[in-house]
Amino acid sequence: MTTETTPIFPKLNVEEEPELGATEIESMCMNCHENGTTRLLLTSIPFYKEVVLMSFSCDNCGFQNNEIQPGGEMAPKGIRISVKIDTAKDLNRRVVKSDLSSVRIEELDFDIPAQSQKGEVTTVEGIIDRVIRGLEQDQPVRRIQHPEAAEQIDTFVGRLKDLKEMKQPFTITIEDISGNSFVENPQAPQPDPNTTISHFVRNKDQNHLLGIFTHDEVADEKSKRPEPIPEEEDKMLKMISEGSWPLEELQGEVLQFPTNCPECAADCETNMKVTNIPHFKEVVIMATVCDNCGLRTNEVKPGGGIEEQGVRIEITVRGRIDFSRDVLKSESCDLRIRELDCEVGAGALGGRFTTIEGLLTAIKDQLVESTGMFMDSNDEATQHRMDSFFAQLDAAIAGDKPLTIVLDDPTGNSYVQSLNDDGTPDNALRIIRYHRSHEQNEELGLNDMKTENYEEE
Repeated sequence: MTTETTPIFPKLNVEEEPELGATEIESMCMNCHENGTTRLLLTSIPFYKEVVLMSFSCDNCGFQNNEIQPGGEMAPKGIRISVKIDTAKDLNRRVVKSDLSSVRIEELDFDIPAQSQKGEVTTVEGIIDRVIRGLEQDQPVRRIQHPEAAEQIDTFVGRLKDLKEMKQPFTITIEDISGNSFVENPQAPQPDPNTTISHFVRNKDQNHLLGIFTHDEVADEKSKRPEPIPEEEDKMLKMISEGSWPLEELQGEVLQFPTNCPECAADCETNMKVTNIPHFKEVVIMATVCDNCGLRTNEVKPGGGIEEQGVRIEITVRGRIDFSRDVLKSESCDLRIRELDCEVGAGALGGRFTTIEGLLTAIKDQLVESTGMFMDSNDEATQHRMDSFFAQLDAAIAGDKPLTIVLDDPTGNSYVQSLNDDGTPDNALRIIRYHRSHEQNEELGLNDMKTENYEEE
C-alpha cells in the first residue's frame, strides 16, 4: 500500500481555497513589545524555487511586517544584476531579493549592505521607498539633537525622491552571494538591453557565511572528534570532492544513492552512470524519478575538466530532420535562438543530455514556469508579446519554422551530434573554438587558480 506524501513546499495556486495551511506562532512585537502573531507558509513560487513566507501582525499597535526567505538549494555561484533605470516604467520592475543581497545605486554612491534588510518580493521603486522610510524614521529627533546630520539626510532623501520622479536615469546593482535574487525582464523572452547579469565564484568567507565548507575544512573538524574518519573513506571523499575519482572504474555501472525530490521533498533515488559520447568525452549522467509526485529530472556533468578553449556551436534547424541530433549542454553554456531573439542563460536549463527537440521543449517549459510568477499582473502589451513568442516556438517544435540555435560554452564542455557519420562536413552544424576573455575566466574562477608549485608553498 502506497502512502502519498504531502509536499513540504506546495505550489501557489490562486484557484485553491484561501486556507493554505499556514502555521501561526505567537511572537513578540518589535514595535510595542507586546505579543503578536507570526504566520509561516512554506510554498513554491515559479522561477524562485521554494520559499518561506513570513507575515507578522500586532493587534495592539497595528504594526505589520512581511518577509521572504529562500527554502531551496543554494545556487552554485553568486549573482550580480546591474539594471539601468531610464524610464518610469522601469521603476515597476519586480524584484526578488534575498536577505543576503547588497544593493548599490551607482549615481548616488549609496550601498545597502547585505543582511541589513530582510528578503522580500518588491519593485525597484519599492527598494527606494524602503530606504527613504528608513532614513526619515528618526528625523524629528535628529533635527533637534543633530541638526547638521539631519540636514544632510534631508538632502540625500531629496536626491532619492528625484530618482523616483525620474529626473535622471540611474543604475541599480544587486549582488547576492546565495544566487537567489532576480530582477524582472519586461522584454521577456527577448534580451533586456538595460540589464547585465554575471555570476561569480564565492570566496571562502562568503561560503562560510552560507554554511558551505570544503572537504578539508570538514575533515579538520572531524579530526577533532574522538572517532576519526576511516582512512579509505577519507581518501574516497577527498577524490570525489576534487573531481579526481577514476571514472573508468565506473564505466557501464549504474550507481544509486538516496536523495530528496526537488519538487515535493519526498525520499527517492538518483541513478548515476558514466558514459562515453562518441567523438567527444566521458560524461556523468544523473537521473532522478520521484514515485510520489512523478517528477523526472536528468542532469549531465562533464567527466573531464575545463577545456583550454571555449566553444560556440551553431545549428541550423531545418525541420524534423535535425530534431534527433544529440545535444550535450553543460551547466555553464548560454543558449540563443536567433530568429526568436531569445536568450536562455547558463543557469536556466542546467546541464542536460537531450536532443534538439527536447531542448526546444525544455526552453518552452522553463519560460512558461518563469513567466508564470508575474503573468497575472502583466500588461496587455507584455501578454501579447509572450503569446506571439510561444506561438512561434510551438511552430518550431512542430517543425514548421526553421531556426538557428547557438550554444556558447566558455568551458568547452558542450556538444552537438553531426548527422554525417562518414566524416564529411555537416552544412547545418558550425563549430567555433575561441580563447576565453578575462571576464569569462573570472566568472569560472580560473584567474586566481594556481596549478604550478602549489605544494611547495
